[in-house]
Amino acid sequence: MVKFKKAFSIGATILAALTIAGCSNNKTTSKGSTNKSVKTTHQQKKPKPKVADYPNIKDAEAALSKGKNLKGKTVQFKIKKFEPQSSFGYNMETGKHLNFVSPENPNAKKGDTVFLKIKKVKSVLGSFVITYTDLSKVN
Repeated sequence: MVKFKKAFSIGATILAALTIAGCSNNKTTSKGSTNKSVKTTHQQKKPKPKVADYPNIKDAEAALSKGKNLKGKTVQFKIKKFEPQSSFGYNMETGKHLNFVSPENPNAKKGDTVFLKIKKVKSVLGSFVITYTDLSKVN
């Protein structure tokens, strides 16, 4: 029984020493120096603020009037008028002749500032009818 207690005590000591050594934050390099590892915490990264290609809707409208292709460009604007039952679908109006349309409800209202990516632009009777993707509200 004495041999069992002695063997158990030696085994427990070795196990404790290995556990402490394995959990150490110090790492030994081949030259014998130690590099302490940096303790990191899991923090949620703040999203980068979105920067629109056209943060001023007047510039976007001027570019369209000059015939520029804005497909894939991003814009940010304040909704001047919201028409949920226009002939094009849900219509967010801004600028003089800009209509951002979608068959799906964008869950936006007059006065909201939105950020979106232009998918396609059509000119209809002097106005631009623009389909879009990646709509998000700006606070």
